[in-house]
Amino acid sequence: MAASSPREGKRTTPENCRPATSGDRRHEGRDWEKAVTPTQKRAVVRQLIAAHVRPERACFLVGLPKSSWHYRPKPRQDSELRQQIHDLAKEHPRRGYRFIHALLVRTGARINKKRVRRLWREEGLTVKVKTSKKIRTGASIPMQAEYPNHVWTYDFVFDRTLDGAALKILTLTDEFTRQSLALRVAESFTSREVKDVLQAVIAQRGAPGFIRSDHGSEFIARDLGIWLAVQEIGTRFIEPGKPWQNGYAESFHSRLRKECLNREVFYSVKHAQVLLDDWRSFYNTARPHSSLAYLIPDEFAQQARGRPADPLCGHSAANVAVIPSPG
Repeated sequence: MAASSPREGKRTTPENCRPATSGDRRHEGRDWEKAVTPTQKRAVVRQLIAAHVRPERACFLVGLPKSSWHYRPKPRQDSELRQQIHDLAKEHPRRGYRFIHALLVRTGARINKKRVRRLWREEGLTVKVKTSKKIRTGASIPMQAEYPNHVWTYDFVFDRTLDGAALKILTLTDEFTRQSLALRVAESFTSREVKDVLQAVIAQRGAPGFIRSDHGSEFIARDLGIWLAVQEIGTRFIEPGKPWQNGYAESFHSRLRKECLNREVFYSVKHAQVLLDDWRSFYNTARPHSSLAYLIPDEFAQQARGRPADPLCGHSAANVAVIPSPG
């Protein structure tokens, strides 16, 4: 019988091909060498324990700390919070998770904003808002509000009743505190009726230094201009075709439209006035405002009362009302 060549190596015999047993140390392709995550490693440890390997030995072989083996994850108690988020999302369908988080915090809940965001996205409640880009020319109207009652702004927003009758809504807001000072609805307005609304608000909280508006016929009427001059209230008119110069009114109208007008059905002028009064009360006393660090407008106004006002603003001869000519 010829001797085997050194290059042939050890011949393959049936003894060399026998399967490995649990006592062998040559476990090629062991499962735990492929396990990466703690969950996968725990699964391999369970398999080894089922094969009568001690848990300590199984953890050592797999490379899993014993503390990780004994750890049992606690189920998240999110069902109640999810329901609260759903309820608030139905009540405020055009608001995002930051607003919902602010409402939850105001109820006394100790909850992280990231947790609300996670649940908000898991429930598919993300609000997608498509905004149109506006061309900025750099033009702007000076005089930014610096304290309460410094600058008011008023404007009109329109809607209809169920039977198609027109509704014209006069809005009056304080640019500094974001408070809604008046929401008056009618089929139409005259400059005298606008003045009556201003008089009622001024009797309650005092006159502003300035009032901002567009060139609507009710706002540029001569009799209203004379009355504002007598009250030493300066006027600021935005340029025609540039509503972004009255950004506070536009922002307020957007909130009013999304949170009230688009959600309600009005049967008459009186019915609309009742619903608008309810929404205005909620807006001033219970609705967090993102530009006020999620404070409520009435709260922010109360905190700002201690700020000193500049006595020169709004009362000099150069700042009195601009009275348009009759033509």
